[in-house]
Amino acid sequence: MSSSLVKMAILFASLLIMFPRSNAQLSTTFYDYTCSNVSSVVRGVVERAAQNDVRIGAKLIRLHFHDCFVDGCDGSLLLDDADGIESEKSAGPNAGSVDGFEVVDEIKTALENVCPGVVSCADILAISSQILVSLAGGPTWQVQLGRRDSRTANQAGVIGALPNALETLEQITEKFNNVGLDSTDLVALSGAHTFGRARCAAFSHRLYNFNSSGNPDPNLDTTYLETLRQTCPQGGSNDNTLNNLDRSSPDDFDNDYFTNLQNKQGLLQTDQELFSTSGANTVGIVNRFADSQSDFFDSFAQSMINMGNIRPLTGNNGEIRLDCKRVN
Repeated sequence: MSSSLVKMAILFASLLIMFPRSNAQLSTTFYDYTCSNVSSVVRGVVERAAQNDVRIGAKLIRLHFHDCFVDGCDGSLLLDDADGIESEKSAGPNAGSVDGFEVVDEIKTALENVCPGVVSCADILAISSQILVSLAGGPTWQVQLGRRDSRTANQAGVIGALPNALETLEQITEKFNNVGLDSTDLVALSGAHTFGRARCAAFSHRLYNFNSSGNPDPNLDTTYLETLRQTCPQGGSNDNTLNNLDRSSPDDFDNDYFTNLQNKQGLLQTDQELFSTSGANTVGIVNRFADSQSDFFDSFAQSMINMGNIRPLTGNNGEIRLDCKRVN
């Protein structure tokens, strides 16, 4: 590249930083002039993290999901308690359930070293989710970028916005619809449970006294039930014991999750309801994804893009945090 073109690129990057577009939209090329190596920097950090923690992919996707469902994809979940800020991390559905914050901090530090003040924490969640899905054998997609970070959190809004493991399919669907996502998005994004773990406390109600019936969930395979009872005995003594969300290929990103649902081997109530709720439009989608991994991969990629587009802050709104845990 000639020196004149280099100077023009530097000038353009400076203008983008000083005068962000007030009505900017997310774009796959957002950092082309301001931080062109953003993906490679993120990849370097998450590849190292994955060598030490096989669950890191599931953890960071969960952060992205839990962030986007509460006031949009704005990095608010990453904020610690501070003056005027009650962290979303300690709200019911997040407390003891979300993890991986230290890896986000490592990514942010690495990016600040090469592109100071440019890449948002909200975008870090989106980029790292895509890379980690791909590393686990899943699909890749062009990540839309240009989100900015919030200057506040909404602890009070977490419970009403986030799905939880005890809700019905109708309740979960409503929460997805509230943020502009449909049934295909619901089933596809639930497919992220093809890797990761869940604590006994999240599903033990299915094992012994489902809906106060005195019996286990009838939509739970009996052999699988006995396996889970061995890990999660009645009485809650093992509430924090982790179990594979996908019993057949727990660390691979594939479509086995949907085959498990067909065999009544979904771990969470909200997983199994996608297939076992009579007359639900999600049943056909589960069957479709079980029959075709490529169909699932294509839909998952599009649904991740859809989720990443939930009410992002762009243009002059919000800020680019220098530390993901606190506002500037």
